Amino acid sequence: MKLKISDPSTGCTKMVVIEEDAEIKLRSFFDRKMSEEVEGDNLGPEYKGYVFRIVGGQDKSGFAMKQGVLANTRVRLLLDRGSLGFQKWRGRDGERRRKSVRGCIVGPDLSVLCLTVVKKGEAELPGITDTVRPRTHGPKRASKIRKLFNLTKSDDVRKYVIKRERKVAKNKKVLKGVKIQRLVTPERIRRKAKEIKRSIKRVAASKAEKKAYAKLLAKRKSETQKKTETAQQKKAEAAQQKK
Repeated sequence: MKLKISDPSTGCTKMVVIEEDAEIKLRSFFDRKMSEEVEGDNLGPEYKGYVFRIVGGQDKSGFAMKQGVLANTRVRLLLDRGSLGFQKWRGRDGERRRKSVRGCIVGPDLSVLCLTVVKKGEAELPGITDTVRPRTHGPKRASKIRKLFNLTKSDDVRKYVIKRERKVAKNKKVLKGVKIQRLVTPERIRRKAKEIKRSIKRVAASKAEKKAYAKLLAKRKSETQKKTETAQQKKAEAAQQKK
């Protein structure tokens, strides 16, 4: 079985193949569910003191483990589009299909088991905890950048964007960062104020038009009423003259 171990604090991931005494070493992981924490002492002396969380895995046929399916075998479930095991682009809107998924309980039939480091042990794991890979892509939203660097609303967010080097020409490198979303700038405030003024004017103009139309409608109504009254009066006078 292969163990895909990742450390969120360093940003490193490594695939570890366990061949010798696999069943004895992995005994502590068997019959455990996803998101459970397991001590890694049985894996070897280098893993002493480490605590891992089970985050996923797949069996020998490539079917992924699904959270909430309490089984250690493959199960056929009726799935919605976009859920694990049924890709969104495959079906139509509202369509459900019966698909095979692996249960969330760990068993010997798995080919890969995904783990994350929860607690660091005594020794360093080469390729996982000994090296640090900085994040190349930071958050884009202004509020999330403030949260990450503990900034106030008065601080300029643009200075704290995580930038990375990009090769533009043969010997030329340029620092590039993400475009900040939902950034409140003086231009944006002016644009919003302008739009509000425009909408207020639009509402006032429509109200004035409505008032003028109602006035015209009342005038036309009174004119037609007068015409009908005069016509009826003439008709009545003509009828009296005939008598």
